[in-house]
Amino acid sequence: MEINLSARELRAFLALADTLSFSKAAQQVCLSQSALSTLIGRLEEGFGSRLFSRTTRSVALSAAGEVLVLHAQQLLADIERSAAAVRDVTALHRGRVALAAMPSLAARLVPRLFRVFHARHPDIALSLADTLSEPAFELVRQGRVDFAITAANPAYQDLEYIPLTTDEFVLLAAPGHPLGRDSSPIRLPETLPYPHISMSRHTSVRQYVDAAALQAGINFYPAFEVDHLATIGAMVVEELGVAALPSLAADVIASAGLVRRELVDPVIRRSIGVVRRSEGAPTPAAQAMLALLQEQIADGS
Repeated sequence: MEINLSARELRAFLALADTLSFSKAAQQVCLSQSALSTLIGRLEEGFGSRLFSRTTRSVALSAAGEVLVLHAQQLLADIERSAAAVRDVTALHRGRVALAAMPSLAARLVPRLFRVFHARHPDIALSLADTLSEPAFELVRQGRVDFAITAANPAYQDLEYIPLTTDEFVLLAAPGHPLGRDSSPIRLPETLPYPHISMSRHTSVRQYVDAAALQAGINFYPAFEVDHLATIGAMVVEELGVAALPSLAADVIASAGLVRRELVDPVIRRSIGVVRRSEGAPTPAAQAMLALLQEQIADGS
C-alpha cells in the first residue's frame, strides 16, 4: 500500500512517541484525543503494523514504531529545510536573476538597475549577457536567461513581449564633417549621399535604418558595417562617415564629442521592451527585477 505522510501526521506521531500520552500529545499538536487516536490508527493501517502498544494505563512504542521515529525525524527535518528554502526564494533571500540586453541597453540601463536591485536584495546572484538582439531572443527561448531587454522583433511571436519605452534615432557626426557643422534636425535622405558607418545587417539597429530608407524610396548601403558601438564612435570621430543610431546607443559614445542631430522625415522609433518565455511563471526574483526596471523606466532614470 502506498503511504502518503504529511508533516502534520509526522508531528503528531513524534509527539505521541515523545510523551507516550495521548492527552499530552493531543495538546501539543492541537488535536482532540479522539482525532489523534484516529490519525495514529490511520498510520498503523497504512504501514500494516502496530506503532504503539496500548493498555488502559500505558502507551509504549512498538519495534516498528521505534524504527519509524528515526525516519520520521529525518523526514520532518527535510520537509522543514525544503519549506525554509522555498520561503527564502519567495522572500528574495536566495536565488538568481539572469538577463540579456543589447549592448547599448546593457551600458545605459543595466548598471544602475543592478546596483539598486543588489542594494535591495543582496543575496540574489545577478548575471548579464550583453549581446545583439537575435542572440538575446534565443537565450530567452533556450531558458538560459529569465528575460531580455531588447527591441521588438515580430519573428519571435512565441515569446512574450512587454513594451517599456521607445527610442528615437539620431545622426552622429564629427564636428569637422559637413553634417557635423549644424545640430538642427535633418532628413534621413539628406544624409545618405555621405558614407555611413552602420551596425551589421543582423542587428535591430540596421534593420530599422534599412526600413526607414526604403520608406523614403532609397536603398541603404553603408560604407562600413561593424558590430561594436565603440568602433562606430571611433570611426565617426575620424570623419570616415556618419552614423544613424538610437538615442540610447548614441549616449554610450557621446563622450567622443560628436555632434548629435535629430533624424526626421521619417522619424525612426524602435520599441524597447522585455522579452520572456510565454509559458511558466517567472521566479520571484525575476519578477522583482522586472518591476524595478519598469519603475526606473517610468521615472526616466
